[in-house]
Amino acid sequence: MKFRQKVLILDDEEALRRIIAQRLKRKGYEILEAGTAQEGISFLKDTLLDAVLLDIKLPDGDGLTLIPTFKQIQPDLQVVMLTGNGTIESAIEAMKLGAYDYLTKPCNLSELEITLQKALEKRELLRENKGLRQAVNRQTPELKIIAESAPMTALLEMTEKVAQTDASVLIQGESGVGKELIAKTIHLCSSRVNMSFIPVNSGAIPESLIESELFGHEKGAFTGAGTQKIGLVEMADKGTLFLDEIGEMPLSIQIKLLRFLESGEFRRVGDTRLRQVNVRIVAATNRDLRQEVSQGRFREDLFYRLNGLTLIVPPLRERRDDILPLANYFLENQSKKSRQPAYSLLPETKEQLLNYSFPGNVRELFHLIERGRILAADGTIASKDIWGDSEQIVQTSSSLDSDEEFFNLFRNNHYPTLEEVEKHYIAAALKKTKGNKTQTAGLLGISVRNLYRKLQSYESEPSNH
Repeated sequence: MKFRQKVLILDDEEALRRIIAQRLKRKGYEILEAGTAQEGISFLKDTLLDAVLLDIKLPDGDGLTLIPTFKQIQPDLQVVMLTGNGTIESAIEAMKLGAYDYLTKPCNLSELEITLQKALEKRELLRENKGLRQAVNRQTPELKIIAESAPMTALLEMTEKVAQTDASVLIQGESGVGKELIAKTIHLCSSRVNMSFIPVNSGAIPESLIESELFGHEKGAFTGAGTQKIGLVEMADKGTLFLDEIGEMPLSIQIKLLRFLESGEFRRVGDTRLRQVNVRIVAATNRDLRQEVSQGRFREDLFYRLNGLTLIVPPLRERRDDILPLANYFLENQSKKSRQPAYSLLPETKEQLLNYSFPGNVRELFHLIERGRILAADGTIASKDIWGDSEQIVQTSSSLDSDEEFFNLFRNNHYPTLEEVEKHYIAAALKKTKGNKTQTAGLLGISVRNLYRKLQSYESEPSNH
């Protein structure tokens, strides 16, 4: 996809700005204009730019002194100096301060265009190198996708196809299955790979702050807003914005997100100016959004806007061919980090891992293997190293609904309501985790915030029958 590159013309000669702007607009650039140093600084704080054509003489400052300020605000920004009084000394000084090149006014427009094009090519090279470094740095256990099973092989094929489009994507799956990993893969396989990947945990940001976090705010927009802030949406311009736990997003923000998805336009909190960015949205949830819509907790129009391309990440219990390859990968990776020989799993440990239900999915597997590696005495990981001697190993065949008390609800021709079933299910999970709400949420495949909301809706925490 071809993005319009943003160029600021910072010169106090309005007629010259107009001539340059008309020429560059015809070449497909998005042009911004300013006539003072203060206006230029405001633009840089306000908008992500690709290049600036900077006059050396401004009414309120020296262009040379602005270069370090500009570079501090936007390090990859390319600066081309313009002056009517060119000297070798000032040219050398400009280059030392970080300018790409130096042109004397009145400049030849063809020469200016070529210089600008080369400056922007340098910026793209810097971005590409940065993107490659980021891709290398992302090779962690949490990022590596292991796909030996048929469901994961099919998912990866679909992920690669989806990445070639620019449409919004909804990723569904239980907690711990690796939804963010799929989102990063989409970004890395897309035309936006050299731009930013910005993750947002919709369930972790307080409702009072989420609008400001997403769209930014102006100084003084609310109590505590002591400075201007660029939001995550702007930071993701030309890149990918990953909205994790989208089902946790408050309804008040959902309508603003919908407007942004439809137009790419938004306003910072406390600002009347409409801004526009080019961002790809990838959202993820462990909730059934259709059910959330039916219960009035998620906007139907936003659901259909996000639901164009849907990827479903299978739980680990449905991709058992990946369990041992994942475990071995974790062990090999930790061996490389620690520069120690890789640990191995005893046959009985492998068998128990293959039979385990993994309510916490891949994330739980990683933690179990890490625990086993730490506790293993001789380089081989036994069952007790993972689960301990006294803790009972939960097999696939056992689940919460096998609890005898659960079936008591259905005796004597009594059919419980869904709320009664849910309350009992949560109570059983709390009992299994000895009241640990974080573990309970993972066991149930919901967020901690959602668990607390459910408990509050029952007016009191469910008691164990």
